Amino acid sequence: MRRLLPFILLLAAASSMALAEARFPAPEFTTGYKLPATQKSAPASPVHQWIDMAVFAAALGVGVWLIYYKRHRRSVFFLTLFSLLYFGFYRKGCICAVGSIQNVALGISDPHYVLPWGAALVFFLPLVLTLFYGRVFCAGVCPLGAIQDVVLVKPLQVPNWLEQGLGLFAYIYLGLAVMLAWVGSDFIICRYDPFVGFFRRSGPPDIMVIGVVLLALSMFVGRFYCRFICPLSVLFRLLSPLSWKKVTITPDQCVDCRLCETSCPFGAIRKPTPTSKPLPVSEGRRRLAAILVLVPVLAVAFAWLGRKTAPVFSRADFTVQLADRIYLEEAGKVEGRTDASKAYRDTGAPIEDLYQRARQIEGRVFKGAGFFGAWVGLVVGLRLAVNAVRRRRVGYTTDPAGCVACARCFLSCPVEQYQRGLISEMPVAADGSKPSEPPSKPQEQLVSA
Repeated sequence: MRRLLPFILLLAAASSMALAEARFPAPEFTTGYKLPATQKSAPASPVHQWIDMAVFAAALGVGVWLIYYKRHRRSVFFLTLFSLLYFGFYRKGCICAVGSIQNVALGISDPHYVLPWGAALVFFLPLVLTLFYGRVFCAGVCPLGAIQDVVLVKPLQVPNWLEQGLGLFAYIYLGLAVMLAWVGSDFIICRYDPFVGFFRRSGPPDIMVIGVVLLALSMFVGRFYCRFICPLSVLFRLLSPLSWKKVTITPDQCVDCRLCETSCPFGAIRKPTPTSKPLPVSEGRRRLAAILVLVPVLAVAFAWLGRKTAPVFSRADFTVQLADRIYLEEAGKVEGRTDASKAYRDTGAPIEDLYQRARQIEGRVFKGAGFFGAWVGLVVGLRLAVNAVRRRRVGYTTDPAGCVACARCFLSCPVEQYQRGLISEMPVAADGSKPSEPPSKPQEQLVSA
C-alpha cells in the first residue's frame, strides 16, 4: 500500500489539474470571444471633480478656523468624521493627497504624462497651507488619519528611541515610492494603501489584513500609519517647523502643570529641559561636527548600495519581466511560452524593440536607485545630526513637526480653561508670574550641539 501511495497522489494531482483546466480554460480570441464588461467605475464628471475640489478646499479652511481661532476639539473631531465619510467612504479614497505624490513625480519625469489637475491640487494645496498653518490637513481632512483617529481607545506613549527608529521607515517609503513612480514602474502607495479596501468595502485579502493590523495598532498607538509609514507625513514634518503660525498649547506662559503631557497621543509635546543637568556645550559641538562630516559619506555609501539593488527594482517593471522571459525562451533556457510572451509574439513586433525598451527602463532604474540610496543615507545622517542638537526649553511646548493639530491639548491646559471661563482662579506659573504676563524667558533656546 505504501508503494502505491505516490501513484495515488500523482493521479489525484493530475485529476485536480484536469478539473482546473476544465473550469478555467484559456481564453480564445478567434471564435467570437467577447471581452467581459469592465468592473472599474467610470471617472467622475468635470462637475463632480469641481465639487470635490471645492469641498476639499473648504474643509482645509474650516480646519484652520477651528484650530487657530475657535480652538475647539469637539468641532475638529466632527470635521474628522465628515472627511472620513465624504473623502473616505463616499469618494472611496480617490481624493488622496498621499497617493498624488506619485502622480507629481511621474509628471515631472515623463513629458508624455499629463498630470491631472485634481491630483496636483490635492498635493500642493495642503503643502502650501502647511507653510502658513502647520499640519491642518492631518488634523481633520485626511481620511487615512481620520479612520485611525476614530478607533483610538487607549493611547500608549511610545519611547522616544523607538519612535525615532520607526520614523525612518516613512522616509525610506517616500524615497522608494518616488523612485518607482519616477521611472514609471509602479505606484506602490496606491497598490499597498492599507485603508482603501475599507472605504471600497473590497480589496486584496493580504492588503485587507494589513489594514486590520494597522487599525488594531492605532487603537493603542495614536495614528500608527501616519507617524511611521505615511510618505506624505515626511513632507509635512519638513515644512511644519517653517510654518507662519504653529499650534500652541496655550497662547500664554506655561505653568508646568504637566496636564498636556498625557493628553497628546502622538508624542508631540516637548518637555522642559531639566535645569539640574548642565549641557556639555563643547562635547556636543564636537559630536555634531563629526556627524556632519559623516553625512556625505553615508549618502555616497548608500547610493552605491542602491545601485547594487537596481536589478531587483527593475524586475518590478512588466516590460523588463517580459523581456527577460522572451530572452530565456530564445536562449532555450526555459521550455514553453507564457501567455504574456505568446501575446507579444503574436503582435509581430520585433523582439529587439522590446529589449531596447527594457534596457532603457533598467538605465532609468539604475539612476533612480542611486538617488534613492543617497536619500536614505542623507536621512540617516541628518537624523543623527538632529538628535545631537540639544535645546533648552522652558515650559511645555508642541513639536511642530510631529503635531497633527488635533486640538486635544487645548482644554487640558488650565490657562485655556481660565480664559474660557471654565475655572474662576487664574493659574500661577512656577516662577510666581501670572499667565497674562509676558514670559520671563523664551520658550526655547539653542544651548549646545
